[in-house]
Amino acid sequence: MHMKKLMIVCSMMGLFSQNLSAQKKDADPVLFTYGGQPVAKKEFLRMYTKNLNTQKPDFSEKAVREYLTLYSRFKMKVAEAQAMKLDTLKSIDGELTSYKKQLAKTYLTDNEVKDKLVKEAYDRMKKEVEVAHILVSYPRGTDDTLEAKNKIDSLYREVTMNKADFAKLANQYSEDKQSAVNGGNIGYLTALQFVYAFENDAYKTPIGQYSKPFKTIFGYHIIKKLNERPNRGELQVAQLLIQVRKSEGEAGEKAAKQKADSLVAVLRKGGDFKKMVELYSDDKFSKNSDGELPSFGVGAMDPTFENAAFALKNPGDISNPILTKYGFHIIKLLKKIPLRPLDSIRGDLTRRVEKDGRMDFAKVEYTNRTKERLQYKEFPEALTQLINGIKDSDLQNGNFKANDYKNYTKPLFEMAGTQVTQKDFANYIEAYTKGRIYGTKESSLRSLFKNYAEKVLYDHQEEKLMEENEDYRNLINEYKDGIMLFELTDRMVWSKASTDTVGLKKFHEANSSKYIWPPSLKGRYWKTQDEETMKLLVKELSKSPKPSPDDIMKELNASVIKATYEQGKFEQGRFLDEIKMEPGKFSQYFKNDDGSYSLMDVDEKFDTGTEKTLSEARGLVVSDYQEYLEKYWIAELEMKYPVKTNEAVLKSIIK
Repeated sequence: MHMKKLMIVCSMMGLFSQNLSAQKKDADPVLFTYGGQPVAKKEFLRMYTKNLNTQKPDFSEKAVREYLTLYSRFKMKVAEAQAMKLDTLKSIDGELTSYKKQLAKTYLTDNEVKDKLVKEAYDRMKKEVEVAHILVSYPRGTDDTLEAKNKIDSLYREVTMNKADFAKLANQYSEDKQSAVNGGNIGYLTALQFVYAFENDAYKTPIGQYSKPFKTIFGYHIIKKLNERPNRGELQVAQLLIQVRKSEGEAGEKAAKQKADSLVAVLRKGGDFKKMVELYSDDKFSKNSDGELPSFGVGAMDPTFENAAFALKNPGDISNPILTKYGFHIIKLLKKIPLRPLDSIRGDLTRRVEKDGRMDFAKVEYTNRTKERLQYKEFPEALTQLINGIKDSDLQNGNFKANDYKNYTKPLFEMAGTQVTQKDFANYIEAYTKGRIYGTKESSLRSLFKNYAEKVLYDHQEEKLMEENEDYRNLINEYKDGIMLFELTDRMVWSKASTDTVGLKKFHEANSSKYIWPPSLKGRYWKTQDEETMKLLVKELSKSPKPSPDDIMKELNASVIKATYEQGKFEQGRFLDEIKMEPGKFSQYFKNDDGSYSLMDVDEKFDTGTEKTLSEARGLVVSDYQEYLEKYWIAELEMKYPVKTNEAVLKSIIK
């Protein structure tokens, strides 16, 4: 959606929305009617208290009546949009469908499970665990992982049954080359830093023990739990980096170390760390921020740097030079940031969990519960029959056509009294794969069937949300009203004011006295980058005959643009009183605040107000014409949908 449109629609949704929940008329009195259509007191109060910016609602008579006017006009506009059948427009239907699917994702998960995952992540963040691992990878996008599985099982037997040295096996066989050189050790980690399956085994495996082989998107792993400790929180530090150039060899490293040592000695005697960073640091990224780095926790930095930083005890402490692959670092501790309470980071933690692979567990849980509720039942024999009946050659050559399998009509699964057949799945295969699959037929089609069954279930639940979930239903209807009102207002006001040239011209003529130039000048306003160019401009303007502005531009901007000009009408108040302006002459030049120079080449001078042409005042005229059109339109709506207020009910709201 266009950004401006999105903002307007959201504004409409924020100010106005409908409560479509069923209400007993006798328990919920009518507050007002518009064109005979009733609006209940409960609906009005719901919207009035929902959309107030202040915490305490203002129930004064003035405030309540003002909102009643706004809300009644909104209801009229919605009724008019529906009468014009704007909800049937393809553009609106497409936008609404997209919003439904996006919003449904929030509701079609198990919130109870999500809350547990957030709590689990926080509890794990209280600890940092040190692990080593062996990785046996397999080609991405393949289901043929037997060779990798056999290899990891063999390595697991070596360390558990034959008591082989884990570090040696990791060094020899692990395909994570970065950690293999360290015996598989990847250092300390905490929650939400690795894929969920890896994190699970890292936390659940006892210290000194091995996890069973497990699978992630990277391959098969075995973890050895080395240690664990309480979370050390985060640090904020500043650094001064002395780079070591590999091309200079040992001599270069020695020289860099001597330089770093001498700087530390100066700092320990009270030297200004910020000044030293400015003069000597080779880290171009932190140099301009006094060496300060973003706060970080475990696993975010080079382990050597991280350990040295966390070894500093008090703010202001400075480390000895620490060597990493980047060079020698001198670290200054700025502050320690302990792990904050869960309630203070719950929102951020929830967003991180929602983006993390662990949310798949919440979705699986929701799917399983939904299947149970809908009495979902599969017929695996029918799936096997269809898979066996599909020709391998059709799928490999891109010739699969669902119509070739139209006689396959047995149910594959049923739910909520509805059956989904082999033919339905064949249609999905063609649409999803475009007639071609990659990999083996059996595994590919069974995986595709799993996706298809979940999609059917999801689509069913998405449709049911409108019936079963009041919050979801209200939000969808609010959004629908918002995009309809945007379309309607655009037709009746915004676009009309810009495209109705005849109406705009008549409006300007009828209100021309409103659009007045103050005392003004007509001519060219020149601007140059420097005084030297301005002097050249003055020389050009002094020629007789005077060159055209374009010729002057060519002369002054032969190589680089150093001068520009604006042609038109300018308010005299734009210039200082001491700058003399005379028709047919150019003014003295003056210096601007940004160091540039300007002058005015005057054609005409108007010492009294003059009417602006439609072209000169177009922006203001269009804005005023829009306001005029909206007032006229609202007056028409109020005649078409007359409002009648139940004063007794209104007075029961006013306090």
